[in-house]
Amino acid sequence: MKKKWLVAIGVALILVVVGLSGCSSGGTTVGGGNEGLKVNLNSQQEGIWVNGEGKVLAVPDVAILRLGIEAQEANVAEAQAQAAEAMDKVMAALKGEGVAEKDIQTQNFNIQKVTRWDDEKQQEVVIGYRVTNMVTAKIRNVAKAGAVIDAVATAGGDLTRIDSIGFTVDDPTAYYGEARQKAVADAKAKAEQLAELAGVKLGKPAYISESSYMPGPIYRQDIIEKAAAPAVETPISPGEMEITLNVQLAYAILLD
Repeated sequence: MKKKWLVAIGVALILVVVGLSGCSSGGTTVGGGNEGLKVNLNSQQEGIWVNGEGKVLAVPDVAILRLGIEAQEANVAEAQAQAAEAMDKVMAALKGEGVAEKDIQTQNFNIQKVTRWDDEKQQEVVIGYRVTNMVTAKIRNVAKAGAVIDAVATAGGDLTRIDSIGFTVDDPTAYYGEARQKAVADAKAKAEQLAELAGVKLGKPAYISESSYMPGPIYRQDIIEKAAAPAVETPISPGEMEITLNVQLAYAILLD
């Protein structure tokens, strides 16, 4: 029985060796004839592969304000009632400054115990409950961001919490178009230089891919808490943001 198994294994190995003996770096046909299986053993990338990058600066046209209410009382009911009343005033202030309801989104609602360490009892004791209600408000008129902040601070009073403000571009399509042109031009210039240095003729692109990056809202946490509106409107500066797009192209090499 063992001899039969050894003979069978030997025949199988011979067939594998014979089948692979005709393989070359460019591939081979297994099974004979035009209907055989084509095997490509050459995975080397052909042509001239280059990366291109395009960057454009954009002036943000949307401000995203993260704000809310924080109330603390001896029991949950009192803390929640106080927070709800203050939040209603804040929401009314936002809408009064032209922020649409669809642009206001609740981000966090939390009720937690507030404790302190009792040295006499040697344990944590509950001293109250804190209710936090945070939202993000999308301000589509950046010039009004300072006025919105002041209105919210007045409406919420001492319970107002303003965590941060961020800026972004609502529709970056035009910026991506400009960045794409720059990225392709950058890639083409690199490919032409490589072809010249290598002494070959550059053909047309045979492969193109792209990836883009636009940072999310750039939050600035220089505004933490406000209890009352100042005499002068809060100054807000959106600055600029950078939009980047990358492309990868593979150019064919023309044969003489």
